[in-house]
Amino acid sequence: MISKKDVFIVSFGLFSLFFGAGNLLIPPLLGYNAGADWFWVALGFIITAVIIPIIGILAHAKLQGTLYDFGKKVSPIFSLLYCIIIYIIAVAIPSPRTAAATHEIAIHPSFGTDPLLTSTIYFSLVLLFVLNRSKILGFIGKFLTPLIVIILIAVIGIGLFASELTPAISQMSSPVVTGILEGYQTFDAIGAVVVGAVLIISINLKIEAPFEAKRRLIRKSGWYAGFGLFIIYAGLISVGAYFGSEISINTDLTSDMQRANLLRGISIASLGEFGNTVLSILISLACFTTAVGIIAGTADYFKGLIGNSQNVYVITSVISCVLGVVVGQLDFNSIIIVAIPVLLFIYPITIVLIILNVLPQRFSTPLVFKWVVLITFIFSIPDVIGFISPSEALSNVMSYIPLAQQSLGWVIPAISTCILVGIIQRKKA
Repeated sequence: MISKKDVFIVSFGLFSLFFGAGNLLIPPLLGYNAGADWFWVALGFIITAVIIPIIGILAHAKLQGTLYDFGKKVSPIFSLLYCIIIYIIAVAIPSPRTAAATHEIAIHPSFGTDPLLTSTIYFSLVLLFVLNRSKILGFIGKFLTPLIVIILIAVIGIGLFASELTPAISQMSSPVVTGILEGYQTFDAIGAVVVGAVLIISINLKIEAPFEAKRRLIRKSGWYAGFGLFIIYAGLISVGAYFGSEISINTDLTSDMQRANLLRGISIASLGEFGNTVLSILISLACFTTAVGIIAGTADYFKGLIGNSQNVYVITSVISCVLGVVVGQLDFNSIIIVAIPVLLFIYPITIVLIILNVLPQRFSTPLVFKWVVLITFIFSIPDVIGFISPSEALSNVMSYIPLAQQSLGWVIPAISTCILVGIIQRKKA
């Protein structure tokens, strides 16, 4: 029997697995730059950083399998390649990024240590948690997440309600689109398909219940976690906007240092000098839980792929942590710059797979899957090339594609293909 306690523990655990470095650092600077338009930028950000990821969890509730099940309707080979690419991206970018953020914001300012030492200790602890994966969800849900939420609410609540600040005038031309694209940087859609698999396995290890009962548990937990993410993101964006008129940041710094300095300034303004300590604890906890979820999910996948071997789980975990130590030597901003073209390629495909998997069966046939994914891939190519090597010829081509100038040229073709293929199939039936 699934209790309310189970729902809240799973909800808190899911929230914490989502909430990592980018989730904490990106929203305040986004609000700072949006100024009076913070609501509209928050709306766009929530689409890609909350709504799509929670739909991903709902898809997991429906499938209750692995990431492989998300793409198998396209083809087994596609699904295998997609899974491998997703997991490589996950351990090569967002996981090391959590170590880089922890070092730059929480550790180096206080102790002046080398990033190699920080990332080595960091991923040693991550490995310890991952190798005890049956206890992950309970420990994170019972202890770490409540502490993260309490600190965040204190910073946001005191920052908003203890001041009489007004946001500055926005310089953004398209705040909603800016919010949507910045939401990519949280990796939450990719996180949904990765940590959702961790959620399924953790529930199966700890809770004995029928398929439908687990489905209700996952769906409720997803909605609760999504609501929590919505409140925190909107709060951080609004705090950034309202403190924009009081806190000045050096525009000559890299964007990651701007994010860190702004968040530090907000914490100190809200909680006094104690805010520095609070911020360090918050960053460390938020990043750590996300790294644990990513690496556990990756190890779970390769364990299932190669004979369900526990040795494969351990080896994958160790390799992922070693990779985290190596890539974690880069600064946070460098990791983000490397991530952008990768996200412009893989994020649209992930979004359409998530949405297609929650649609009723009659609207998401294998043929629909194949054509929508193919068209999404084709129309994502100009965005990737445009970021890596922009040219006038490419700009001319993109001018004919709706939303291409906003790096969303795949959206209309994907929707149109889904509708068109569905109509053709029903007429043939």
